[in-house]
Amino acid sequence: MDATSTGRDPDATGRPIEEYDTVVVGGGQAGLTIGAELRSRGRDILILDAQDRVGAAWRRRWDSLRLNTPARYDALPGMPIGSDGLAFPTKDEFADYLERYAAARALPVVTGARVVRLGREDGRYVLATADGRAYTAANVVLATGAHQIPRVPEFAAGLAPDILSLHSHEYRSPDRLAPGPVLVVGFGNSATEIALDVSRTHETVISGRPSGQLPFRHGRAAARFGFPVVRFFGLYVANADLGVGRMLLARMRGRAEPLIRVRRQELAAAGVRMVPRTTGVEGGRPVVGSEVIDVANVVWCTGFDEDFTWVDLPGFEGGRRPSHHHGAVDDAPGVYLLGQHLLHSEGSGTLVGVGRDARWIADRIAATPPIVPSTGAAGRRVGRVASA
Repeated sequence: MDATSTGRDPDATGRPIEEYDTVVVGGGQAGLTIGAELRSRGRDILILDAQDRVGAAWRRRWDSLRLNTPARYDALPGMPIGSDGLAFPTKDEFADYLERYAAARALPVVTGARVVRLGREDGRYVLATADGRAYTAANVVLATGAHQIPRVPEFAAGLAPDILSLHSHEYRSPDRLAPGPVLVVGFGNSATEIALDVSRTHETVISGRPSGQLPFRHGRAAARFGFPVVRFFGLYVANADLGVGRMLLARMRGRAEPLIRVRRQELAAAGVRMVPRTTGVEGGRPVVGSEVIDVANVVWCTGFDEDFTWVDLPGFEGGRRPSHHHGAVDDAPGVYLLGQHLLHSEGSGTLVGVGRDARWIADRIAATPPIVPSTGAAGRRVGRVASA
């Protein structure tokens, strides 16, 4: 026997509260992937994205950025990026691909919909957006990614006002920097790529502790022979389902990823000076090791923090990542994490691994009775649970 809900009253704006089987928060590669997987399983979904355009987060990154992984591993389910699987797409090519994918799959993406609260009322998850709309769902997938709050050390506020200080997510190209030397703080993939980019026009210093690097040179040969090995390790060895995999994941938490595209030797050949970590500010100038250096620009490649402060559910207290199993939140059944670092495997936060995690979540949701929407007398969507 079907159990029909009573529907929801209009919200404070007078708009009807829309009900869905699954709402996905985030319309990037993770959100579109899980959207496609769920649609292929016949589920009623809605994707809410804070950006004004699908792929906008990629378009705003620095101009010279290319994906580190080859196109054959970057594609979303059922649609190749292009005819050359060994190519490394530019950030704009990939953004265009995401937009085409959403259109080709007729995915219901609502752009400009920033979710400001996720809570639970009357046995349903309730999502409120900044523009006053409200949605309810039996399942919610948080596909907001790991790049949420730019992380900058507190002492950055002490830099002199004549120094241009910006985080990596604000950097676009060398011609937007002030004339004079540039300090790039950090030694991960973003830092080394930006340092190499800047070194073409500015005296450049990179500060930090060098991480490891891939044992082979990045390029088409690596895409053909090296990346399959890296992919296998990231998905099937460093995996939470294996005892040795759990040990590897525990060791990886908090550690920098190896350098992929730009190697230390290339930085040295480009004239980039490598110095110790930036530890503070003295007289308005950055301190690296025991040296105060005079620069005109500082680019902080110091990473991002996850932000779950908008989630008002058990397990998310303090805005932290909740305990989970492969992304299924322990204390909030029906809520899933997708696209964050080290959820299920070493590849969970990457294009290479997000598809595998999305299939696992989609299978889990598909194993539950769907909420079939219909239209109530007031013109609102009313959910009802289909009989098993």
